[in-house]
Amino acid sequence: MCAPPDDDFEALLARAGVPMVPLGPSVKSVVAGPKPPSGHAAFDLAPRLVAARFETLGTVAQGADAIVATGLMPAGARDVAEKLGIGYALAAFHLGGIPSQHTSPGVRPGTPSPEGETDRRVLWKQDAERVNALYGPSLNKERAAIGLPPVENVRDYVFTEHPWLAADPTLCPSEGMTDLGVIQTGAWILRDDRPLADELEAFLGAGEPPVYVGFGSMAAHAPKGIAETAIAACRAHGRRVLLSRGWAELDLADDGADCFVVGEVNQQALFPRVAAVVHHGGAGTTTTAARAGVPQVVVPLIADQPYWAGRVAALGIGAAHERSAPTVESLSAALATALDPKTKGQAAKTGAEIKPDGATVAAHLLLDGRATRG
Repeated sequence: MCAPPDDDFEALLARAGVPMVPLGPSVKSVVAGPKPPSGHAAFDLAPRLVAARFETLGTVAQGADAIVATGLMPAGARDVAEKLGIGYALAAFHLGGIPSQHTSPGVRPGTPSPEGETDRRVLWKQDAERVNALYGPSLNKERAAIGLPPVENVRDYVFTEHPWLAADPTLCPSEGMTDLGVIQTGAWILRDDRPLADELEAFLGAGEPPVYVGFGSMAAHAPKGIAETAIAACRAHGRRVLLSRGWAELDLADDGADCFVVGEVNQQALFPRVAAVVHHGGAGTTTTAARAGVPQVVVPLIADQPYWAGRVAALGIGAAHERSAPTVESLSAALATALDPKTKGQAAKTGAEIKPDGATVAAHLLLDGRATRG
């Protein structure tokens, strides 16, 4: 597996026993700065990513049967597959960026679009132009260097007509939602058998289930003072707090016995034992919390996170915090929805519907081979 050279990915792949090949710059170096990356930084990063994919994949994919690409617009992966004459599939973790019959780019899927059909098509065309501007020059330069003709629409070439959707159909329904022949595998879930630390076990056993608060890799985007705000909101409901440091290095404002800080942790083992999960709305965290049958409060910041917030609210398994900068009052109100017995019951019901076999489905697609042709 080729992945950015971040410690988190190295540890994950080592635990799975999968050899890792470093690809491109680390994610943390891009997103974990004190400020969100600028537009200028994106135009600087895109050519580096494309060049790294051609160089690395062009070497490690020799003798492979197929390349499965995912992540941030993996321009370069299909091109290498084309050159080597092997299969290729694009796996998305949400519907964002895929042509939709119901929404426009930037509009939360699952809700009526305020634009008409013409406006939606215009926005979709503009999105293709944006991707071409970012990746087109460097991609076609690399293609020319290995004897391939230029690509006119980078985004559509990367997606193909049959992209894979590695998301659970209950959380992310795709039927009738896209113009493409999406192949929905279900979420890719790696079983985690790691035990929880003794100190964490002691905290969990010392009182009622706490509220988990974490924002993962959203260091540059985490709202200022989010830890203090979240703790105050939880305390307003008489709840203890389990705070995840994440890449933002969140920490406690006081030494109250009702709070505990964790680093990287087995969420599969932890989430069934908390009262609610407050998070940024990443695909993985949303799916893990939903599968655990625990209510959620999603504070979306960027990318696909507003989509997941909308789905959590629509399914009745939690609350979507509509403001990017939570206050104690606004987050407390969202928590009230999540902690309501009705929400808890719906979360438990939905959790039983989440399918755990998405990775197995994808593996069979790879072994079959037909889903990666053309």
